Amino acid sequence: MAFTLESRTALVTGAGRGIGRAIAQTLAEYGAAVLVNDLDAAPAAETEGLIRERGGQAASFAGSVADPALPERLVAAAIERFGSLDIIVNNAGYTWDNVIQKTGDEQFQAMLDIHLVAPFRILRAASDWIRGAAKREAAEGRRVTRKVVNITSIAGTDGNPGQAGYSSGKAGVIGFTKTMAKEWGRYNVTVNAVGFGIIETRLTQPLAGGAASIDVEGRQIAVGVQPKVLEWVKTACPLGRLGTPEEAANAVLFFCSPLSDYVTGEVLICGGGLRF
Repeated sequence: MAFTLESRTALVTGAGRGIGRAIAQTLAEYGAAVLVNDLDAAPAAETEGLIRERGGQAASFAGSVADPALPERLVAAAIERFGSLDIIVNNAGYTWDNVIQKTGDEQFQAMLDIHLVAPFRILRAASDWIRGAAKREAAEGRRVTRKVVNITSIAGTDGNPGQAGYSSGKAGVIGFTKTMAKEWGRYNVTVNAVGFGIIETRLTQPLAGGAASIDVEGRQIAVGVQPKVLEWVKTACPLGRLGTPEEAANAVLFFCSPLSDYVTGEVLICGGGLRF
């Protein structure tokens, strides 16, 4: 390996399934101890188990990052369990789509809460520890580079019909990322974003027969993509296919690794060249 993440602690939200699970597993494979967060306890515990089976260090912490009280508890849990917090990946999210005339206030706000407000609260919760650690290390003559990776989307850079809330949240993530890069550079924290195109997960499964849905805090949210849209994606994407969760995780890994220690405030699009 060109680098190692040993002695590093990572917090990954939305890590019970799909891209988040792949990110957590990839960071653990490179040596990081990972606190796995997910809305549902069972998938979070399953990801933890998969990491441990491969000899990695992991713990799980279930709960909705949209809950205003959770970020403080989540950050405290990572530090208490592993003694540090060096990597934060704000990955948790889902899509709840409709054209604007059929989008209610609750639906629009839910997209902002999960994609933009939650990352804000998590970094705010981590700020005291990160600033304190940086000051201690500076007094000791040491430079320790920490990492934040916020997940955005080509819907946030390009817009996408039917996704007013999702696109707004993901666009906001970009502005938030650039601001935090400027605020936290003095503490040796790089803050970057990875924007995904269409990645093969349960949220992008082909619709067939009855509409699939996920349960988000009692709401049944329809998920899936029309087969004809998926075929269009394959045609429009220069690489001619959807991405895999592992490929998505590798893009995140770059920003979590020492390879990107002098890169901050940037947005890396991992979409096979697809633009909406």
